[in-house]
Amino acid sequence: MRFMVIVKANQDTEAGVMPSEQMLAAMGKYNEELVKAGVMLAGEGLHPSSKGVRVDFGANGKRTVVDGPFAETKELIAGFWLWQVRSREEAIEWIKRAPFEPGDVIEIRQVFEAEDFGAEFTPELREQEERLRAEIAAR
Repeated sequence: MRFMVIVKANQDTEAGVMPSEQMLAAMGKYNEELVKAGVMLAGEGLHPSSKGVRVDFGANGKRTVVDGPFAETKELIAGFWLWQVRSREEAIEWIKRAPFEPGDVIEIRQVFEAEDFGAEFTPELREQEERLRAEIAAR
């Protein structure tokens, strides 16, 4: 099972405050544990929303681009991991070991797999998906 582990933004991340050397070292050690255990597939931090945009696909079909920053910090993402684990419970156990500060919020969401889409995900669509994933992996 794959899970996206979402690191929620806070006032510091939105202000562009970088982590301390101590936090970077602790996170580096934690990431090494994830990699050695075969859990971590990807992981990245994100720039503040002030450097981002949102594209609103309005009800009338008109696409509107809105520049950041965005007001609701609690709804924003500061970073993420993509993990391969056996269960949601295993993902929770891993995140409990992460070196986060008091008050930080982490969200864990399961990633859809091909079988989750049922009959609507036809053999042709599955083949297309597999081809695209192979192309990405080859880069």
